[in-house]
Amino acid sequence: MIGEHVIVGYTGGQGGRDALALGAAITRITGGELTVAVIYPPGSPGLAVEAQANLAHAAEELGDVPAEYLTYESRGTGRGLSVLASRIRADLIVVGSAEGGRRGRIEIGSTSSHLLHRSSEAVMLAPAHHVPADGPERLTLAYVHRPQCDEAVERIAQAALRLGIPLRLITLDLRTEDQGKLRDDLALAVRLAWETTGIEAESEVAEGHDVAAALETVEWAPGELLVCAASEDAEPHRVFLGELAMKALRASPCPVIVLPRGFA
Repeated sequence: MIGEHVIVGYTGGQGGRDALALGAAITRITGGELTVAVIYPPGSPGLAVEAQANLAHAAEELGDVPAEYLTYESRGTGRGLSVLASRIRADLIVVGSAEGGRRGRIEIGSTSSHLLHRSSEAVMLAPAHHVPADGPERLTLAYVHRPQCDEAVERIAQAALRLGIPLRLITLDLRTEDQGKLRDDLALAVRLAWETTGIEAESEVAEGHDVAAALETVEWAPGELLVCAASEDAEPHRVFLGELAMKALRASPCPVIVLPRGFA
């Protein structure tokens, strides 16, 4: 299950603190390792010192939570996190919302944009000012009938079974497709979850004139996590988020995790 080794991309701002709290919450649930990383550009001794100071602030925030603290030199924060995650064999990268975004929503910045289009590891994003719940209450998968989503149904159903929490599958109806077909596809996905794990997943078709409007009609639990599968355009074992999923990510009121293509 994802979360055996979590790496948090930390900054001294609100987004970094949100990511730190979420990463620590994930490892409390999974019992996995936690690594906190600050990325700084090459040839900048002053920023290297600042990176060490940010790690000290992160350690103060975490208190007694066990973690490893690393600085890493890279020309881009997203690239640096991805390379470092591969080197330390982390399976989940957690980052916060970019500065200036709406409270309770995810704002995509340069770091998260890179990760959402190139990361080899699963990527989790925390909404601005997000406070993690005591424990997960439900996993929700944004479902579209295609191979990557069917693979994700099986994997996320297994995670829900292990965590002992409900699984929900959501399909968006933007009034451009046959709703009967959407419901049929969703029913097949529910059946897939049952056949592979014995979990009886909830299902919902969210209607709206656009992605944000459709998600506004959905109820979200305090401990909810939204899962998105990689686009068909993703390279094998990499994250690449399509346009529809990116809109869902921005409209989500809860943390979002994006799986690499072919995630096992």
